Amino acid sequence: MNVLVIGNGGREHAILLALKKSPKVDKLYCMKGNAGTAQIAQNVDVDYMDAQAVKQFALAHPEIDYYVVTPDDPLAIGIVDVLEGIGKRCFGPTKAAAEIEASKAFAKELMKKYNIPTAKSATFDNYGDALEYVRSQGAPIVLKADGLALGKGVLICKTLKEAEEGLKEIMLDRAFGRAGDKIVIEECMRGLKYEPGEEVSVLAFTDGKTIVPMITSCDHKRANDGDEGLNTGGMGTFSPCPFWSRELSEEVLNKIMIPTVNAMNAEGRTFKGCLYFGLMRTPDGMKVVEYNSRFGDPETQVVLPMLKTDLMEIFEAVTDGRLSDIHIEWEEGACVCVVLASGGYPVSYRKGEEITIGDVGDCTVIHAGTAIKNGKLVTNGGRVLGVVARGADVDEARAKAYAAVKNISWNGMHYRTDIGVKYREG
Repeated sequence: MNVLVIGNGGREHAILLALKKSPKVDKLYCMKGNAGTAQIAQNVDVDYMDAQAVKQFALAHPEIDYYVVTPDDPLAIGIVDVLEGIGKRCFGPTKAAAEIEASKAFAKELMKKYNIPTAKSATFDNYGDALEYVRSQGAPIVLKADGLALGKGVLICKTLKEAEEGLKEIMLDRAFGRAGDKIVIEECMRGLKYEPGEEVSVLAFTDGKTIVPMITSCDHKRANDGDEGLNTGGMGTFSPCPFWSRELSEEVLNKIMIPTVNAMNAEGRTFKGCLYFGLMRTPDGMKVVEYNSRFGDPETQVVLPMLKTDLMEIFEAVTDGRLSDIHIEWEEGACVCVVLASGGYPVSYRKGEEITIGDVGDCTVIHAGTAIKNGKLVTNGGRVLGVVARGADVDEARAKAYAAVKNISWNGMHYRTDIGVKYREG
């Protein structure tokens, strides 16, 4: 069949590479794509945030059999609903189901209503009330813009001064635009062994009836080494999580994952697609930090290379509501992704810098913010490339990844040197 993946980042490149292995797939398309996706798929220059344009393209191209909608923004505006409305088969949740990520306030209310473990929180749409609450709670405290903000709408405030400034930034200065119309204010969860806490990402396939967790991964969100600097969309990932265990897996499945799927069904928002659980290990057990309604980025870059089962087969099983029929298998070992970013990311950065890629051995270079200009590969975003390496363990994989990084360059290239070293004692 012919398959189109919607999106233009590293996650989409990773998904396309996995789909390329499937004997069920004939031709791949990507809307809009980047310089990397263009090597394995036909890039389609259509604005995927324009529902009418996507609909017209789909109607004009009946040869495309299946659509994979991966970024949060098009899911939030209902691109899956639009495509399914004209009879197209899709992987991804409807607009109603994608609300679990599109509104942090909705997600928190869902967890409260159905007793899903998470941090204590309160939601406000009035700056004065929010400020009064912050002052009553003290610091450390977490501020979350309600809406989508490119993964950057969360502020972890260590002092009351930071919290007051952050509140002003979100609600008055509109740093994240309409995403800050409402704000969720959370207690700062403490980790079991580490501060500020042990986070793990667990992506899961679900058809609304069955839920199948993928292998675990850990994300490095801060821009600089030692988890310093601003929050970003993710500066690197590694898999598997060092502190994960069979006991934690069963706890999360029974107390968080299955209850979440059941809660969404009960709310008339059946979720079909990839449901992402951002979790923290606390002295009171595993708790939800956040939900995403799609594959994480850059978590996908370390999870899918370890998938043994045909990804297209899984996608179709999710669409058809028969995920329970599929046995999903994973490779042994570990995987690491080091993100190479433009200097200045996540604030301001230059585009159009020429990229040089030398010998990367058996590593895979995943393209995110890249383009071809005048026949040259250039930077075209904040996160530009992801260098992905597999190994027998995380140490071997990260050594291979960083050896490859040394052979990639452009003016202003920035990356963290400590990807894969979190939670080493387990």
